[in-house]
Amino acid sequence: QVHVVESGGGLVQPGGSLRLTCAASGSIFSIITMGWYRQGPGKERELVAAITSGGSTNYADSVKGRFTISRDNAKKMVYLQMNSLKPEDTAVYYCNNRYASRPYWGQGTQVTVSS
Repeated sequence: QVHVVESGGGLVQPGGSLRLTCAASGSIFSIITMGWYRQGPGKERELVAAITSGGSTNYADSVKGRFTISRDNAKKMVYLQMNSLKPEDTAVYYCNNRYASRPYWGQGTQVTVSS
């Protein structure tokens, strides 16, 4: 199992940037694909970006060219650099094991993009 704690969210103006951090624990972290997810108001949770243990990445079409996911296996950390933020990016962002059968969703971190 992997336990995660997300941080780094906040209030930012459109066009601004934020970097989210996922601090993970668990012996399997280094061999699993991790993902960042988000759930906006009145919307279902969606996968934003994923990164394999070896560093291969995939992004939702809505964030391609704006967001970058990365990881540091030695530190058991996953990051999401978010640039050119839009109001529609407003959501609670979560980090988790991409292929967990029954993932536990933690607190997440709130990102609000507004003028």
